[in-house]
Amino acid sequence: MCCPTKVLFGIVGFLSAVAAAAHWDHAVDLDENYRLLWSISQQDITFEVQARTQGYVGLGFSTDGTIYGADVVIGWVENGQVHFQDRHFKQNSNGEPHVDLSLDYVLLLGYENATHTVLRFRRKLDTCDTAQDVPITNDTIRIIYMYHNSEPRNGSQAIGTLPDPTEAFKDSVPIFLTQRVNQVPIELDSRTRTIELRNKDVPIPQTDDNLRWCTMFKLDQFVRKHHVIRYEPVIESRSNIPHLRHIILYECQGSTPELEIMSREFGRSCMEAEKELLTCNSIVAAWSRGSEGFTYPLEAGYPLDSYQARFYMMETHYTGFQSNSVDLTPRVDNSGLRLYYTTTLRKHDAGVLSVGMQPNWRHIIPPGQDRVLSEGHCIEECTQRAFPRPGINIFAVMMQTNGMGRQIRFRQVRHREELTPIAHDANVDANYQEYRRLHVPVKALPGDRLIAECTYDSTGRKQIALGGYSSRDETCLVLSLYYPRQKELTSCHSIPSLPTVLRAVGINELAAGTNPIRIASPPEIAGMTLEERLLTYDWRVNFNDFQYVVRKGAFKPLCWSARNTPIPGTDNVDAYAPNLTKIWRPMATCSFSGGGTSAHAGSGTGGASYSVNRFVTERDISLDRPLDDDADDDRWNVIEGAARSKSIRSSAPSANLASGVTLAVAVSRLVLFVIFLNTVRLL
Repeated sequence: MCCPTKVLFGIVGFLSAVAAAAHWDHAVDLDENYRLLWSISQQDITFEVQARTQGYVGLGFSTDGTIYGADVVIGWVENGQVHFQDRHFKQNSNGEPHVDLSLDYVLLLGYENATHTVLRFRRKLDTCDTAQDVPITNDTIRIIYMYHNSEPRNGSQAIGTLPDPTEAFKDSVPIFLTQRVNQVPIELDSRTRTIELRNKDVPIPQTDDNLRWCTMFKLDQFVRKHHVIRYEPVIESRSNIPHLRHIILYECQGSTPELEIMSREFGRSCMEAEKELLTCNSIVAAWSRGSEGFTYPLEAGYPLDSYQARFYMMETHYTGFQSNSVDLTPRVDNSGLRLYYTTTLRKHDAGVLSVGMQPNWRHIIPPGQDRVLSEGHCIEECTQRAFPRPGINIFAVMMQTNGMGRQIRFRQVRHREELTPIAHDANVDANYQEYRRLHVPVKALPGDRLIAECTYDSTGRKQIALGGYSSRDETCLVLSLYYPRQKELTSCHSIPSLPTVLRAVGINELAAGTNPIRIASPPEIAGMTLEERLLTYDWRVNFNDFQYVVRKGAFKPLCWSARNTPIPGTDNVDAYAPNLTKIWRPMATCSFSGGGTSAHAGSGTGGASYSVNRFVTERDISLDRPLDDDADDDRWNVIEGAARSKSIRSSAPSANLASGVTLAVAVSRLVLFVIFLNTVRLL
């Protein structure tokens, strides 16, 4: 048997024999010429590189995707002798990697044949070489891979003897090396089958532009419930891998004419499917380049039932040819996802719960700051009403920000005491979306508070960013896979209340009936539009006050069911950050300060103990007591109603619409909202 990981793209001949000699938990194709395999045991990780070259190959690790400060190994075979070097790129590197003073990689195997070079080696997850090695943690890491047709002569290590290192550097790929599922092969039988959801002749962009392509599928053949137990990518051609960024499958609610029409097409640009996207807001499967897919635990499967959901939309994100690319041959793609499903139902249905900030303009990220904190709360009242008495078991999470996101922490609070975070990534990549498997499922009980905490770096921006899902907006969401599935709560978000946001930017009152919206007080800014205030606000001077007010002020919880209706009793609540008596802090280890240890993980694939977590019994003084916010009143109705009615993916209709507002009123409010966004949103 080759290995537990299903080989999507077979490498014939000698590579099959080599793979058979080792046990590999994971394997990914970084491009059509480079395959990476690895396994984790205790505190060690073992790699094998299989590259189509007779020159030298390289594998490296980077925190930001660049070579600067990257940790890399270089190897080649010359006249039957294997040369293997532990190197690193300096922060001010000119593209030439230097040999490490401390050699922390151990060569296990190396050889070449007529087409390929193979290297197998081992290292510690954390070598404690703080100067020249990058620790491998549960954080997102960027894999750097290199290969070249030539090789250094006579095993040279001197600077300048490595042929064209900048040409050998191919790309960097974000990946989870630790929190992954072993993709054990599934034997197909009469009860276990597959279905492929694939694109149809999608043209890959000919420039360096991006394309988000949406294809609708109507699955009405499941007249009885089945369980999805695994999914994996179906890549049409290895040469298309560099152009595939991610593939995400959404479950759609209801059965509208728009969904029916789109299911009869071959797909369209997602920009032309915004209306359809509104009803497709629950992620069923997600693949990113470097991912192997996902296998559900034996206790649960994702339910396929045509009576519950018939339409599924697949979003594929393509990147075009680089400006320096030599091969500009027009190319189409027919890739997609393969779902494994069975009639032998697991004990539990699996569900998806979205926790975080509501994608909304009131989620403001000020410019020019190296650390902006946003928190999306799933409050106690929502989990108390929705979760079954024994609680739910969270077994995988996907954490999402856009371009400025740097860290995400999925926090859990019980009885004013903060538990170990469910997950934490100190090095997120907005372009990498994949479920990470927790080593042990985490129990969330009724009455627990769940918090998605996102940290942003906005030093590269001159204007604010607002909440949303476009590339110029920001988001803060954690999607958690759990069992048993419940339908009372599918999205559990929050957003700062309107008075909180206005107070945070020094506005006391807005002028009623103005368009564009103008400020009534304080006198020194009266008559200024809201847009002008946001554009001219001195964020450098006022940032700390803004951050304090937004985190400490009132926010609106938004707890929605699978039918896009609010949970009764939660739609008109003002909530505040919890006044904690016990908070969690990480404890630093030799080379890594408090990083991405999955909170509830001990060791093994789910997450080795690279850092030690500890509790601190003290108050969180930054959020000691709530502000005395005035209740929302009629002065805020125009903006509040508009903000509530913003309905985009993973969000739901406003409470007013859910309460039975007529279609005409809903449309008028939507128009007001569009006017407001055109005024406020900064392109």
